Order: sequence, then structure tokens, then C-alpha cells
Amino acid sequence: MPELSISAEKVTFIIEKAREFDVKEEASDPESGSNPSDDDEIDVLEDATSDPVAAELAGFIRAMNEDEQLDLVTLMWLGRGDGTAIEWDDLRARALEARGEYKNPRREAAQYLLGEPMLGDLLADGMDELGIDWTDERTTPVV
Repeated sequence: MPELSISAEKVTFIIEKAREFDVKEEASDPESGSNPSDDDEIDVLEDATSDPVAAELAGFIRAMNEDEQLDLVTLMWLGRGDGTAIEWDDLRARALEARGEYKNPRREAAQYLLGEPMLGDLLADGMDELGIDWTDERTTPVV
């Protein structure tokens, strides 16, 4: 099993936040002007360009060091089925190579990850593939 640079606690936080982000849907009532409590606060589930969950998640990922970001991308690829746990080193080398083509690696890595549908589930699957129990970790990371 590979030695991860990112803690299971941080991955758990990202999984939970990404799942919050993944459940968002297109605006169903874009002209809504009523009181949120009258609408059962349904607008909170709508995807908006100024989504605070996306902003929090992007900021958290951008604040990570290079090794943590590389592990995160590799975990996502592992969960997506792009390789197996045995191929971890090869997957991570591919992630490093891809990162070398970024103009702003921290920002572009966050954009790349947030652009992946079902990011939370893919990261969870990657952790499971490595045999890392992430379900008992704290939901608020210690940075």
C-alpha cells in the first residue's frame, strides 16, 4: 500500500464537501423571490455560480501542497478505475506529468478535480481500493 502525503482526515472532508456539491441541480425557479422558508428552502440545492460549497472546496484544495494534490488526483483516478492499487506509482507519475503542463498548478488542479462528476464517490472508491478506512475520520479537517 502506498504511503499517502494527504491525510485520511483531509480526504474525508473533501469527500463530504464534494458530495454536497454533487447533489446540486440546475436552477428550477430562477426568478424565485419568495421567502426561502415558504419554498421549503429548496433553492439551497440549486447550483449557482457563487456556490459557497464550491468556493470552500476549491480554496481547501488550492491550499494543499503539491504532494497532497497529486495524491488527491491519483486517488480520484484510482476510484474512477484508471488503474489499480498496484499501479499507484504509475498513476501518480502520470498525475505529476499532467501537473507539469499547468500554468498555475494549484488553481488548475482544483478546477480539474471540481470538474469531475461524482468526485466524492470517486475519492471514496479510491480510498476503499487502497484499504484505507476513511469513514471514521473527523468531518472538519485540522489544517
